[in-house]
Amino acid sequence: MSQGDGRRRAILPKNRLVVKIKLLMKYLKVKLEKLIFGAILGLLAVIFFTLTASFNYFRQQGDFIKWSSPDETANYTFAKLYAQTGELQFFEKYNLLAGDLIHPRSIRSDNGVLKPVSFLGLPLIYGQIGKIFGIGILPYLTPILGAIGLIFFALLLRQFFPAKIALSAAALLTFFPPYVYYSARSFFHNVPFTVFLITGLYFISLMVKAKAWARIWTSALAGLFIGGAIITRTSELLWLAPVLLIIWLFYLKKIGIFKLLMFLAFMGLAVLPVLYWNQVLYGSFFSGGYNEMNTSLQSLTNLTASGQNLQTTAAKIGNTIFYFGFKPWFSLRMFQSYFVNMFWWIFWPAVIGFLIFILKIKKWRRPQYLYFLIWGITSVVLILYYGSWKFTDNPDPTRFTIGNSYTRYWLPVYLGALPLAAICLNKIAELVFFRLKSLVNCGRIVLIGIVALISVNFVYFGSEEGLMYGLVNNNLERKIYHEILDRTEGDAVIITRYHDKLFFPERKVILGLLNDKQMNYYYRRLLGKVPVYYFNFTLPRKDVEYLNERPLKESGFSIIPLTKIDSFSLYKLVATSTTAKIENKK
Repeated sequence: MSQGDGRRRAILPKNRLVVKIKLLMKYLKVKLEKLIFGAILGLLAVIFFTLTASFNYFRQQGDFIKWSSPDETANYTFAKLYAQTGELQFFEKYNLLAGDLIHPRSIRSDNGVLKPVSFLGLPLIYGQIGKIFGIGILPYLTPILGAIGLIFFALLLRQFFPAKIALSAAALLTFFPPYVYYSARSFFHNVPFTVFLITGLYFISLMVKAKAWARIWTSALAGLFIGGAIITRTSELLWLAPVLLIIWLFYLKKIGIFKLLMFLAFMGLAVLPVLYWNQVLYGSFFSGGYNEMNTSLQSLTNLTASGQNLQTTAAKIGNTIFYFGFKPWFSLRMFQSYFVNMFWWIFWPAVIGFLIFILKIKKWRRPQYLYFLIWGITSVVLILYYGSWKFTDNPDPTRFTIGNSYTRYWLPVYLGALPLAAICLNKIAELVFFRLKSLVNCGRIVLIGIVALISVNFVYFGSEEGLMYGLVNNNLERKIYHEILDRTEGDAVIITRYHDKLFFPERKVILGLLNDKQMNYYYRRLLGKVPVYYFNFTLPRKDVEYLNERPLKESGFSIIPLTKIDSFSLYKLVATSTTAKIENKK
């Protein structure tokens, strides 16, 4: 044995020790990075929940749990009803007299039975949770879901981008106005749908890579959450179905038949309760509360079975899907108003981030191509589909505010842009603090902080529909609510144009005015059975006199002013000796 062999033997154990130490340090570093990643995400989730839940904490107090829109009112009403009784409908006997007029907006009446108009997923899911934890938790479920969605958003982005980009995008989402706004206004469908979708997509990403027993639970959870998204906003299948198909085609071999069947089975399991309630409420597994959607589905079914030529069928299918029209230029105008102009501090960094990422296209792998393909298809469909509609949620149709429907329908478009904006902010920090890692991190935090301040200011004070103004308006609504309940009987019917969401369900409500002879006929039928009131903008004395002398007299009743609150007044309907000569034309 040579002297060199002895030296090598002496050195080898030392080298092995060095290698083991390096591996251990690398392992600890990875663990520490994951721990920091998780800790920051947890902190962001807590901040988000506090930011959104506090709105309902201060707004919904005592016996005054009210909502700012008919959709929210309906969803809360049926979630609460399901939690307490297991039902999604209730009977209003006086509707048999009133031609099914007694109901607020977003609720329909069929032969006296009041039912949801909107998708059933939210009241079913929230109602089930309310059964377990009590109805007091209902106003806070969307803030809780939104906070959970933040975590899964970062975990999902981690499959496509570096950890720092995923974390930065989650930080941007924590304060992003539409996500905060529609989590605080917690009975819209859009945030729950988005969270279920994000979570489902994350488990799909795990499902693709899963082996052995992991194939079962990842496929099951992916199916359940995607199913939850479908039942929460079924109309989004318009773009969600192609997205799921693309994912399957991208990972055809990795998904395989077993994972696919497990996914479909659990997705079907999530959808089953809605199919059951569709049958109970609307007479068909595939019918819903939206008559327009039922009509479109029936038209599509008839078209596919009609045997017409392909070109004609395709044209009719397009017209059926774009029920409210197809207006590309109008869609682009709405996109400019509700993204480019409204959220410029996200849009322009996202454009720059996209250009930065495009420059590295040679380094892209399959996940990056999939991300941009999915986001591109989703954005095009959502912008063209919803952008072709003209929503007037704000009483002033010329105003572009966060409360208009585009901002909630385009949540997936906004969220897809956030990691690109994060890339831009990260690049700015790197350019300013070249090669100084600790300062780069500080720069990134400062830039995100600036964006967060702009976002929070916008969502609270950015328009007349900001959250702070909602809290201020709540004081007037509370005053009106208690005053009117004190002045009306428990079985009273209140005819109103704007306050149905405020008085229901403590009082029966009719959405109407006093200028329709047919409706006046039904008002007169109710008199003598229940007290009937009218609440709307205060009428000048001469208008009250005119109504009582002419149209209302012909209908067999008159109105008496009772009380004035701010610019509104309450009137009582009183039957006159004159018998109404209006025939029931229904």
